Amino acid sequence: MISQNTIDTLRHTAIGARGLFIDGAQSTGTSGATLPVVSPIDGRVFASIADGNAADVDRAVTSARNAFERGSWSRAAPAFRKKVLGRLAELVEKHADELAVLGVRDNGTEIGMAYKAEPLSAAGAIRYYAEAIDKVYGEIAPTAENVLGLIHKEPLGVVGVIVPWNFPLMIGAWKIAPALAAGNCVLVKPPEIASLTLLRLAELATEAGMPAGVLNVVTGRGAVTGEALGLHVDVDAIAFTGSGPVGRRLLDYSARSNLKRVFLELGGKSPNIVFADASDLKQAAVVSANGIFRNSGQVCVAGSRLLVQASVYDRFMDELVSATMRLKVGDPLDLLSDIGAVSSAEQLDKNLGFVARAQIEGARLVTGGERILAETGGSYMAPTIFENVTQNMQLAREEVFGPVLGVMRFDTEEEAVRLANSTVYGLASAVWTANLSTAHRMVRAIHAGVVHVNTYGGADITVPLGGVKQSGFGRDKSLHALEKYLELKTAWIAL
Repeated sequence: MISQNTIDTLRHTAIGARGLFIDGAQSTGTSGATLPVVSPIDGRVFASIADGNAADVDRAVTSARNAFERGSWSRAAPAFRKKVLGRLAELVEKHADELAVLGVRDNGTEIGMAYKAEPLSAAGAIRYYAEAIDKVYGEIAPTAENVLGLIHKEPLGVVGVIVPWNFPLMIGAWKIAPALAAGNCVLVKPPEIASLTLLRLAELATEAGMPAGVLNVVTGRGAVTGEALGLHVDVDAIAFTGSGPVGRRLLDYSARSNLKRVFLELGGKSPNIVFADASDLKQAAVVSANGIFRNSGQVCVAGSRLLVQASVYDRFMDELVSATMRLKVGDPLDLLSDIGAVSSAEQLDKNLGFVARAQIEGARLVTGGERILAETGGSYMAPTIFENVTQNMQLAREEVFGPVLGVMRFDTEEEAVRLANSTVYGLASAVWTANLSTAHRMVRAIHAGVVHVNTYGGADITVPLGGVKQSGFGRDKSLHALEKYLELKTAWIAL
């Protein structure tokens, strides 16, 4: 684990101006324009990134396409790609302290979570797919004796990756690693408010021996570089995590260009359901508080809707409020902080807008609901709990992506299922019960890509992550993620 002394040294490291990363090297943007990097820790500018444009995206796509056609990566033996990716995983671990602090300065995640969730998780994902790729076999079809039917698995070509600002390195690795392992060349569009760790990852990839053009990074505004990537006719697939409106635009861009494949993970409004027979209500309350408030609620699978059975409602709320009040919000580069900063002043304003609307609509504010630590210049918000939330309220329907929890009570299992499934989302969920039969029924009944039982979060790289309904389609993590980045080709051979 990183030490406080190391954190305090790295927090003041000069970053300066960062360019794009194209064809194996840093590159200035075509226009020369830059975007300031503002830290949510204190509201100060501490670096700048290139404000890329469509011409820069085209340069990066051309670099990736040329690298793919050269075949030094795409046609290399899987063992070679495995070796390079293995070295990259080692370098990410070697630079874990640097990457963790750099990311926290960029987006405000508390360092204890960031260290594990960003560099260490990213290294694990890279190593996982490196180890997996030389175990992917083609197939022989059952045919007549005078025919040989072969099914080859080949890389798609050029893959665009667009990731959000909450965990850019981890979520980026979930997409970049399987795409690269499969032999594709990749262009990453990082979030404009959290680009620095992915730029550093590209540098480390080159140090690991990855050929030029295989991994490129173009920074800039989503409305410019994201659109250019989505419309580019030489991009074969887009893997995206982010908001529903942007996901819809990417589908439109695909239809307007070359019908590129688009894989979407679009967030959720995840129900966390506590039955009266849960074996440890106090532990359930602690985990539930962490499940919504860690990283200031900026987690796509956050348990933002809490459903509590009426017979234990008052007792559970007491435990929940107690657990919440023990969480310390503060400087995310202080190891004693449980919760760091909201990612930006704009996101903080959005969160406070949800609070105001919830009160107007009749929800009761139990705790929080305000900006705190304003004197630091940073963006901090108190963990917020509302009760008396009804399904027609905005707080029950829309993703806040902040430390705001809406609590509802239910009486029966059937009512819990109805409430759980009453949103357009279907990403994650949880069920707390000591009854095995109840758990299995709920796993089947809840419309979500992930159902936790007697826990919230913690699923590792071995199982898939993705949603149903308007939470998107396509899966990150696990061996199933490789399927997105491989093309099937049939060879029908007359003997």
